[in-house]
This record gives sequence, C-alpha cells and structure tokens, in this order.
Amino acid sequence: MDNNQPIIIKRVKKTAGGHHGGAWKIAFADFATAMMAFFLVMWLMSSATPEQKKLISGYFQDPIGFSESASPYVIDLGGTPTPSPEKTLNPEVQEHPVETDVAPIDAAQVETLSEQLERERLDLLLQELQNKVDENPELKRFKDQILFEITKDGLRIQIMDADNRPMFALGSAQLQPYFEDILLAMAETISAVPNKISVSGHTDAKPFAGRGDFGNWELSANRANAARRALVYGGYPDAQIARVVGYASSALFDRQNPLNPVNRRIDILVLTKRAQRSIEGEQPAGGEQPPQTPPPSSATPGSVSPVEGEPMQPRELREKLNIFESGVLGFDEPEG
Repeated sequence: MDNNQPIIIKRVKKTAGGHHGGAWKIAFADFATAMMAFFLVMWLMSSATPEQKKLISGYFQDPIGFSESASPYVIDLGGTPTPSPEKTLNPEVQEHPVETDVAPIDAAQVETLSEQLERERLDLLLQELQNKVDENPELKRFKDQILFEITKDGLRIQIMDADNRPMFALGSAQLQPYFEDILLAMAETISAVPNKISVSGHTDAKPFAGRGDFGNWELSANRANAARRALVYGGYPDAQIARVVGYASSALFDRQNPLNPVNRRIDILVLTKRAQRSIEGEQPAGGEQPPQTPPPSSATPGSVSPVEGEPMQPRELREKLNIFESGVLGFDEPEG
C-alpha cells in the first residue's frame, strides 16, 4: 500500500544567549578609582599640618602666580635654593645656606698625586715607544742602539752610535738617514704628552781633529740642535723644547772605555714638571735641588727599564695616550 504522507523535517536553530555588555566594568573601575582618590585625600588631610594645608590651598587658588603669602614650593622643607625668607612660613629657613665643613686639600698632597699620575703617564709613553720600535721593521734593525729608562727627571731616551752605524757623519752634525728616520718616527709619539723635553748631545773622549776654535763641546751642541730640528720637522712642537745642550765627553756612558762608540749619543729627556720648573728658572717646590746631568745608565743598549704592572697591548696604550692630547691630564701647576 502506498504511503503518500509527506515527510516533514524540522530544523532546530540554536542561538546563544544575548550579550549582556561590559559597560558595568568601566563604571566599576571609575568608582574604585574615585574611592581610592577619596581615601588618599582623606589620609593626606589628616596627616598634613596646618602650614601644609595653607600651602596647598594657595597653590589651587593661584597655580601660576601662586599666593604672595606662600612659598613657591608646595612643601617648604627649608633647604636650598631658598625663597624669600620673610615670605616663607618655615621659621627655620635661613637667608644663606649652611656651608658644610670641607677639609682643605694640602698643596703637598696635590703635588704628590700629580707626580704619581705623571709617572704613570711616562710609563705608558715608554711602553708605546718600545712597541713602536718593535712594530716598525726599519726601527727594529737599530733596537740595540736605543735605550729607554725612567729617571727621577723623566723618561730618558738614548740613541747611541755603533761601530758600523754612526748617527752623524764623521766630525760633523749631519744626520745619517737611519738616525733621522728614528727621530721622525718618535716625534709624533712623544708629542702625545704635554711634557717638555730636553735634548743633549754627547761625544766620546777622542779630541776633535779640526779647527782650533771648534771642539767636542761645539760638536755635541751642534748635534743636539740637529736632533732638535729633526724632531720639529717630524711634527714635535718647537715650543715644547725646554733645553738643547752639548756635554762633550763630560758624561760618558761607558766610563771604563772613554773611546767606546756608545759614548757618542743623543739624549732626549721627557721632563717631569719638577725638572721643567728647575730648568726654566722657577723656584722648585720644597727647596729641592735642580736636576743635574743624569749619571751614566747601568742598563745596556736595547734594553728597557721595568715598568710596574702587566704590559699593555699597543692598541690599549694608544687609546690611553690619546687622553693627553685633549689636555685632560695636562697637570698644570697646582694653585697655592
């Protein structure tokens, strides 16, 4: 039997609950903020002094110009900078700030500190010069003729003759090319510090064979001056040269052998401030004696006097030496 009854399909549409909205959260947050501000104001009012209440009131009455009877500070603690004392409500405010006791710095302490820092600066310069000699192939060939050492008067650089490598032409002040290269290479490094220098020339004990009015004294002075000209040509400031002098054979490097070629040398002394004052005729501090001709060194050519602390790398040394160019460590004379 055929069933012609229609088939009915019911589709149930499921819908979620309607959105209730979040406006109440914003209202509640505003209410909580207002209550916090209210209780904060109540706490401040209960803990503030009458003076502070008047200051706060004056501020809200005239925020820009403020009240004439009040301090420009909401809470005047009586410190510095002080407003007009006659207008402040704090009776303890003084017209002048209280000066704290500062212990005066002794001039001798300043001098001692300056000398310590200057010694450190010369130590750095010594290491930088030694690194320059080691790094430059041309200079390294003549390492055995260059001596660096720290003395009481400063950093002493001695460049001396060898049997087969004289610095000057025989009996004259004409520089040999290699010696001129050494001076030109050192001029830039030495000029990195503000200390002045002294240049001195020395000969051996062999009498000069030439004119009767020209001897080892004149020859040593002329050679020292020739070295000065080479340094200036290499960029060293001429105004930084404190003295150029010739010693002839009066200060031999090798006293046991007066004819030793090492006695023919050029000394470049990077002066300390104390030695510079003595040379320039200023009164030395503490009544010390002016620097004398440095005694012959016991070190051998090519050696270097020890420097305290671990040796620094060349790049680190150059970075530390750069601070001297800007004058930060100029070590001017301490004012008495």
